[in-house]
Amino acid sequence: MFLEFFESKGHLAMKSFSLVPHNDNSLLLINSGMAPLKPYFTGQEIPPRNRVTTCQKCIRTGDIENVGKTARHGTFFEMLGNFSFGDYFKREAIQWSWEFMTQVVGLEADRLYPSVYLEDDEAFDIWNKEIGIAPENIFRFGKEDNFWEHGAGPCGPCSEIYYDRGEKYGCGKPECTVGCECDRYIEVWNNVFTQFESDGKGHYEELKQKNIDTGMGLERLAVVVQDVDSIFDVDTIKALLTRVGELAGKTYKEDYQVDVSLRLITDHIRSCTFMISDGIMPSNEGRGYVLRRLLRRAARHGKLLGIEGKFLAELSETVIALSKDGYPELEEKKAMILKVLTQEEDKFNKTIDQGLAILNDLQEEMVKNSETVLSGENAFKLYDTYGFPLDLTLEILEEKNFSVDEDGFQAAMKKQRETARNARKTTNYMGADVTVYQSLDPALTTEFAGYDTLVLDSFISALTTETEVVEALTDGELGTIVTEKTPFYGTMGGQQGDVGYICNEKGEFKVEDTIHLQGGKVGHVGKMVRGMLQSGDAVTLRVSEENRQNTGKNHSATHLLQKALRTVLGSHVEQAGSFVDKDKLRFDFTHFSALTPEEISQVEALVNEKIKDSLAVKTEVMSLDDAKKAGAMALFGEKYGETVRVVRMGDFSTELCGGTHISNTGVIGAFKILSETGIAAGVRRIEALTGDGLTRYYQDTERELHEAAKAAKTIPSGLTAKIESLMEEIKALHSENEKLKSKLANDSLGNVTDQIKEVNGVKVLATKVMDVDMNGLRNLGDQLKDQLGEGVVVIASVQDGKVNLMASATEEAQKKGAHAGNLIKAIASFVGGGGGGRPNMAQAGGKNPAGVDTCLEKVYEVVAEQVK
Repeated sequence: MFLEFFESKGHLAMKSFSLVPHNDNSLLLINSGMAPLKPYFTGQEIPPRNRVTTCQKCIRTGDIENVGKTARHGTFFEMLGNFSFGDYFKREAIQWSWEFMTQVVGLEADRLYPSVYLEDDEAFDIWNKEIGIAPENIFRFGKEDNFWEHGAGPCGPCSEIYYDRGEKYGCGKPECTVGCECDRYIEVWNNVFTQFESDGKGHYEELKQKNIDTGMGLERLAVVVQDVDSIFDVDTIKALLTRVGELAGKTYKEDYQVDVSLRLITDHIRSCTFMISDGIMPSNEGRGYVLRRLLRRAARHGKLLGIEGKFLAELSETVIALSKDGYPELEEKKAMILKVLTQEEDKFNKTIDQGLAILNDLQEEMVKNSETVLSGENAFKLYDTYGFPLDLTLEILEEKNFSVDEDGFQAAMKKQRETARNARKTTNYMGADVTVYQSLDPALTTEFAGYDTLVLDSFISALTTETEVVEALTDGELGTIVTEKTPFYGTMGGQQGDVGYICNEKGEFKVEDTIHLQGGKVGHVGKMVRGMLQSGDAVTLRVSEENRQNTGKNHSATHLLQKALRTVLGSHVEQAGSFVDKDKLRFDFTHFSALTPEEISQVEALVNEKIKDSLAVKTEVMSLDDAKKAGAMALFGEKYGETVRVVRMGDFSTELCGGTHISNTGVIGAFKILSETGIAAGVRRIEALTGDGLTRYYQDTERELHEAAKAAKTIPSGLTAKIESLMEEIKALHSENEKLKSKLANDSLGNVTDQIKEVNGVKVLATKVMDVDMNGLRNLGDQLKDQLGEGVVVIASVQDGKVNLMASATEEAQKKGAHAGNLIKAIASFVGGGGGGRPNMAQAGGKNPAGVDTCLEKVYEVVAEQVK
């Protein structure tokens, strides 16, 4: 209803953007309808229309600790919005919001209450004089409530619309009205009027281009329309919550603690399902960490509810069924979503058991030390390393009347956040990287014509150095050239950009990289190698044919590889990233275990078979629906327009792809997998070679083989036998060397029987030798124990300016109280070191050879204390 209403008002209805922000370092996840539209608001990109409307999926985790505890909080929601980029302003925005609420949705006008910013008389008058709201029913609020501002940059007042849900939702106080903290008056729509530019210091200038940015939570609107308690009672979300209850054998609204868990799981599984569908994988940093945290909170609350076994994937199926009409990507990525959830839940079940064991050890330590408060550092370690939430740690400790240093925990958390924040790139107020390209005219665009030609004539539309936009580049300068048309492919979709030259009779520019800039511009990055080029110059752009051809071989090979992987491993395999240039290819894909040598061999053989078949590589432009019907594979994180480019390789592979390819798979020549490794949870990586890169690899390998054979004084075919012979020789020499070292150690020790002392009925020998390593000391210790019969032996050795210490105690000595590990701990400090070990044997290292004599004298005192 919302989107159709605003389409009738001249708005372009755009599909929801991915939850992964595009070129925006200020956000981990899209958290509002406005967030993905920032470039249009700043003027860095020209919008497809000056009026746009969206229903945007969003995630906010700022108040994650309250999710479940109240029925108000959630992390996933859908935001309805209508936006104007320098087109209409307050009057239309207010009138249309009123029209939609009262005439389309059918809410009673006398239950709607607008608020405006304290000083915004214009908005007040529109509500009062044009819409007809009585002055006493329009609320003026201050900056905190009704002024949208985020540091320096565009900002402005806003006007919110509240709905009176009736006395049954109220607090009952006579002064209860709009703005009260109770649930009676609920804010459903916020119109932001972006009319000022702030310098961040309290000074505001009127903007020439005023914008409208509105937001209305779809779930919150449903709460109002369906007249239910909360978002968890809205029909679709209630259906999911009921499914959680069925799995747990619990009913909603019978027990508060049960309700907390039911709400939390319901909310979190929605977030997780949508995040994974947009290509976010669980990890220990960034948005992957947000996903992992949500998953683990949900899994933990499943345990609290008594749900047996894994359950997240099963619930996700309900989310997909409920939401796939609006978000078809959920159904398309279903196999992938369920795999990730299952594997991550498995991992958590293992780590939670580890965490419980660690917490148990910490509790025992606390009892031993008569402590009742777990340090914040240890609580954070449990949280950070084992995914153990603080509330779980608190809950377990409370049963033993222990508590946690929560301030210490928060301090450790703050320290980690600051470290992460400091690692972020420099950004402007809207979060995009600050670069010279921000200064280019947003109206400039570049037409790509490189599918059909590698040489093209065009005009230079802009030039930059590394720091500023310039009119000309001269000999030796580094910079970027933007042209009206280009045959150069810009780095995208994992394919590295083209290289080559841009020139005319006045100058020549070497293109070392080609990149996409905001607003549909292509930047040719490189260096002036001669003369000068100016803005407006006619130039010839020439792509390196060899580079393009070799890159094309690697790119086409990744298409064959993806199909081969799906054939050998199964349809759950999805591309999770790729990199292709002239030298090599790298392909990341979703799979949940390392490939076996047989699987790698099968995949490699299948790709080479299709290369040998010389399949024709054909490209075709068609609608997205037709492409999907044709079985084309779509990729994570890609924004597809109405028409897409489909690349077919015979009947074997069909993919959506904007990249460049060779004309026939036979051109690839051959394909070789170099490595297969894991790079993240459920993500594997294959690195491989084709074409010239593979030829170079074999040449390098052959050269290394000849050099190795030469070093071993043999020929390549005799190298294996020679290495085996050398290994035998080394083994014999090593054995001989150990015997000599042992003899030298014994000779160094000499006759020590006169050094044996008796301490409280136990024989003790403390002596030193020179230049004996730890292994040698252990051998000496065994020999001395044999000489001693029963007792304690301590040997110190100085080697390369460092001290090695070894202590051993026989069984009889141990029975009388001797303990080698505690003995070493007590004496190691005298040689500037530390160590420990078992009662029968221990060792230590030190940095202070001068303390050896004192250390050995101390042995007798320590043993005397042990064997009283």
